[in-house]
Amino acid sequence: MTWITGIGAVSAIGLDVASNYKSLLESKDGIGYTEYIDTYHKRILPVGEVKLSNEQLIDLLSLDKRDIYSRTELLSIKAASEAYQHAHLGEVKDRTRIAFISGTSVGGMDLSERYYKGYELEGKKELVTKFRKHGCYKHTESAAKALNVQGISTTISTACSSAANAIIYGARLIDAGMADIVIAGGVDPLSKFTINGFNSLKILDTEPTRPFDDSRVGLNLAEGAGYVVLESEQSMKQRGIQPLGRLLGYANTCDAYHQTASSPEGKGAVLAMSRALELAGIQPSAVDYVNVHGTGTQNNDLSEGNALKTVFNGKVPSFSSTKSYTGHTLGASGGIEAAYSLLAINNGVVYPNLRFKTSIADLGLIPQQQVEYKTVNVVLSNSFGFGGNNTSLVFGR
Repeated sequence: MTWITGIGAVSAIGLDVASNYKSLLESKDGIGYTEYIDTYHKRILPVGEVKLSNEQLIDLLSLDKRDIYSRTELLSIKAASEAYQHAHLGEVKDRTRIAFISGTSVGGMDLSERYYKGYELEGKKELVTKFRKHGCYKHTESAAKALNVQGISTTISTACSSAANAIIYGARLIDAGMADIVIAGGVDPLSKFTINGFNSLKILDTEPTRPFDDSRVGLNLAEGAGYVVLESEQSMKQRGIQPLGRLLGYANTCDAYHQTASSPEGKGAVLAMSRALELAGIQPSAVDYVNVHGTGTQNNDLSEGNALKTVFNGKVPSFSSTKSYTGHTLGASGGIEAAYSLLAINNGVVYPNLRFKTSIADLGLIPQQQVEYKTVNVVLSNSFGFGGNNTSLVFGR
């Protein structure tokens, strides 16, 4: 059994877990126009941007100003450090038994974009050293070093399910006896690459996104990072740490229906949710809240909605998309929403799905519309990526 002893998060609605939770309770979103990327779409497409510049993040983290950092590294270190401190990992003597698994979709792309023009057009060959931080793996190396993690360290990149899959990988490491503690989650920065890429797919909204609403037209891209500390029961008891919850079950499936779209019936999502619940050994009726993937696109919400109706036999529990607050943080979303799921369990609260007005005609599903305090024992959290890579996590009290 895998326990959770720490969480950390940074997003457009908060620089730490406490401020994220406060925004969730106040129904305060972080969607607006970007300040830190000089893009053509700067005043056209709203995004969920973390409200600190790279320079401010470097100061906040007390990093060496002589070094060059991608925004990916900075956001990862920020959120992972909070989870690390929350779980009191500084007290762990055997650093080789701590692992760090992180997911991302674009890695250090933001840094590469910053220097590409000078390298390609101006012939500044000395800038090639900056591109060494482009790879997805680099932020994982940097964060593990910052936290003095000496165990297994690796990176997962499966689009928007990356962080959720990192959590699964971490749980398996513990189950296999290859680690006692795993910091797992993910990170993604905003970049011109993702903004232009998603815009070319015509799935970005020019207004704040409206997940599961009949009028939805697309998502708001966003950035952030989220991590959980997974720990074996033996390690947790030896350290005398009080857990936040348990990872009861998980599943990853790939329907390979389309390069960027989910199957209309949500076949892959049905398999992911069903298998995660089966591994957890609980019936769908035991789920108190579903943190849906809920991107706000025409395809995703209809597909996921159909999958929910299938898995829960038409009796869908309370559900909402917290991407209506943060925007879609891509590879980081599963980590951030894992933290939100654990907050829901520990505080007995379900978050509203912002800006919902009218149910999707073919679904008839109505998401949570206001903050509700109730007993939350089990949360199902969905993260679905391009290529039909579908991941579901089940968290319990």
